[in-house]
Amino acid sequence: MTEIDEQGRAVPPTAGGEAETLLGFLEFHRATLAWKCAGLDAAGLGATVGVSTMTLGGMLKHLAYVEEWWFSQVLHGRPPEAPWSTVDWAADEDWDWHSAADDTPEQIRTLWQESVERSRALTGQALADGGLDTLAVRVGEKTGFQPSLRWILFHMVEEYARHVGHADLIRESVDGLTGE
Repeated sequence: MTEIDEQGRAVPPTAGGEAETLLGFLEFHRATLAWKCAGLDAAGLGATVGVSTMTLGGMLKHLAYVEEWWFSQVLHGRPPEAPWSTVDWAADEDWDWHSAADDTPEQIRTLWQESVERSRALTGQALADGGLDTLAVRVGEKTGFQPSLRWILFHMVEEYARHVGHADLIRESVDGLTGE
């Protein structure tokens, strides 16, 4: 039985297998980000802390892109979907971060939620097809880097954990909400 904490997040398993533990921590951090961004309007999602230009809206949009990149484009070799397919990344490598200011909170949340759902399905497919040792279809052109699903999941846990720390600070500055 899955234990749910006071914020409604599933607690990662304490005695699960490797895949269950990795996915448990990734889902925990995804849920933490959702909690930190919940209920905020455009001003809340656009708030910054100190000299940083980082916003919760930008973070959601960035993580939507990161989900798309690693699970769809790298792991499965799929072409980018909109809105990512329309971006001139060479001209603006931080488009995902600052373009969020042009989106409504609903658009940003929906983009992130849909990216996460696709990532979950693609992860399930890769686990069923070859497990954690499944190698990415996309290989780095210059480096030959071809990560396994295991590496991608570890990287995504790290990516979310780092940004959830940022989200803690930003959310507290908006309305005082604190907590793990």
